Amino acid sequence: MKKSNRKYSSIEKYRLEKLIKELESKKGRGTELISLYIPPGRQIADVMNVLRQEYSQASNIKDRTTRHHVLDALTSCMQRLKLFRKVPDTGLIIFCGYVSRGAPGDEKLEVHLIVPPEPIRIYLYRCDSKFHIEPLKDFIREKEFYGIIVMDRQEATFAILKGNRLEIVEHITSGVPGKHDAGGQSQRRFERIIEQMAHEFYKRIAAYAEKYFMQPKLNLSGIIIGGPGPTKQEFVKGNYLHYQLQSKIIGVVDVGYTGEPGVYELIKRSRNLLENIQYMREKQIVQKFLQQLVKNSDLVAYGIEEVRELLEKGAVDTLLISTDLDLEKVDIICPNCQYERIMLIKSKDEEKVINETCPNCSSQLIMKNKKLLIDELISLAEKTNAKIELISTETEEGEELKRAFGGVAAILRYKVFKD
Repeated sequence: MKKSNRKYSSIEKYRLEKLIKELESKKGRGTELISLYIPPGRQIADVMNVLRQEYSQASNIKDRTTRHHVLDALTSCMQRLKLFRKVPDTGLIIFCGYVSRGAPGDEKLEVHLIVPPEPIRIYLYRCDSKFHIEPLKDFIREKEFYGIIVMDRQEATFAILKGNRLEIVEHITSGVPGKHDAGGQSQRRFERIIEQMAHEFYKRIAAYAEKYFMQPKLNLSGIIIGGPGPTKQEFVKGNYLHYQLQSKIIGVVDVGYTGEPGVYELIKRSRNLLENIQYMREKQIVQKFLQQLVKNSDLVAYGIEEVRELLEKGAVDTLLISTDLDLEKVDIICPNCQYERIMLIKSKDEEKVINETCPNCSSQLIMKNKKLLIDELISLAEKTNAKIELISTETEEGEELKRAFGGVAAILRYKVFKD
């Protein structure tokens, strides 16, 4: 599939990841699940002809249940295709088949019709025991990678910035000694030795950069080099890097530290170079919330209940939600006396909840409805056109949003006076 540089919003990516996870969990009784990818420009009539041929061949399947399931799935695919006069501009994806729900004979027909967020370049028809979702996964794979080198003559640290994740991959030291105080020929000879050692260290840095930054699946968008003093300029001007990496240098930045602290300082000072990458975007959004909290706390809110109330009033301009907010909103009801209550629980605690008994009549409680809290908050925000930002815990700011503010915060459109 052709690579795309399209930028996804955090909501688009969240929903696509959620759909992929759902599809990945579904299994068929046999080779009964259909995955159909249709690229833009393909004629609907041509695809229908292919499906009719598959239907004719499937009619010969000996196992009665398998035959029934495959024929039903093919019929459902063709019915969905009839809804389209032409293939959408980005293509069309259909997942269809009888999905196992536990015991044999308890399968249920499911159809998932997807207009992809960007054009697909393949035509694919596959019948298997699972849905073929690898081409769909390609849409959410990180496409922007940046190489980071922080260095001086004593050490160098290498890192890779991937979307909203920063990975420190290596730290090396040089053994190059400091300045020599002796005079005369001894000093000049010692300085030549130091320069030669520095030269060898630069070559080592280049070798490590080639090792980590020229991996087959890592197509770097750029390399940023930083450090205190003139060492970084000596390294860059000396063309020590492989020519393919040398051409990807987008910035040489002064920082006061080396090692891991230097990496974080370099990223902070390279904000203008990295403004479109998700890591920087998430940091900036949370920093904006924190600055507003200090400057004018009446224009921010945090905590699930307070933010939900403000969303319902339409007062929220930007909603910040931690992606680690593992909470569900569930309705618990007693089938005997109709006792009912709404609870917020962690996903892993579902079993504990459904094993509870009614406080009124001691009957076994049942779970009527459940919804991820993230989905509920997103739905409320969309109704009032509030901006939505999903924040990972990969940054210090993202971790603080989860730890100090319960994973839910908002920047408001206007002050809301409490009753």
